[in-house]
Amino acid sequence: MEFNDKEQKIINDSRKRAENLYRDGDYLCSEAVFTVVNDYLGRPMPAEAVKMASGFPVGMGTAGCACGALSGGVMALGLKFGRTVPRAEMPDMFRVSKELHDEFKKEFRSTCCRVLIKKFEFGDAEHIKQCVYITGQVAEMVMKKIILAEKPV
Repeated sequence: MEFNDKEQKIINDSRKRAENLYRDGDYLCSEAVFTVVNDYLGRPMPAEAVKMASGFPVGMGTAGCACGALSGGVMALGLKFGRTVPRAEMPDMFRVSKELHDEFKKEFRSTCCRVLIKKFEFGDAEHIKQCVYITGQVAEMVMKKIILAEKPV
């Protein structure tokens, strides 16, 4: 994947903003990723739509299942690639969602929150540091997919 300087700046800024939203306590992982992408896309959903991402942190409401950042990333991809009309085609949604999943799993070896944070005390500085990093990485992965889709063929 080749990105020009402007595109790379957008990607880097999006990653940093997602990390800061989490680190500063404004949002948790899924909310931060969703918010950054929604803002980049010109808010196709109102800012209040972040509510839909609020149940995913800590593996779906503390259940420890799917990583909240990853879940928020899939939601964010839906802003670009999802459908709004019943039975409409959505040829890219499954592809980019699977790509995000596979890229995440390759990078972090698991998509399960409880596995990702098992060596940390929940809520301690190391746990937060890791989740801030993962949140930023997911925002970057999502932004790359969106920017690639926007490039002329």
